Amino acid sequence: SLRDNFEVSTPELDLLVEIATKCEGVYGSRMTGGGFGGCTITLVKKEFADALIKTLEEEYKNKTGGKDCTCFLTNASKGAHVVWTDGKPSK
Repeated sequence: SLRDNFEVSTPELDLLVEIATKCEGVYGSRMTGGGFGGCTITLVKKEFADALIKTLEEEYKNKTGGKDCTCFLTNASKGAHVVWTDGKPSK
């Protein structure tokens, strides 16, 4: 993991992962990106997403002396792909 093998996590990121993994409906959570601060990604069942965000915001603030965390929802997609403006490839 980035935290254990490369020691690039932060206590704040570790806390977000810890909080998230205790929430109902969470499949997993981890830091993402290059480390030294940044983001976590958490996979959660859709019906538990709002409760997860509420818990993250409240517990993070309580455990960090009032710091806020920013959460947002996204959906999985098919990833990078070519989009043709006219619906078909050019010749």
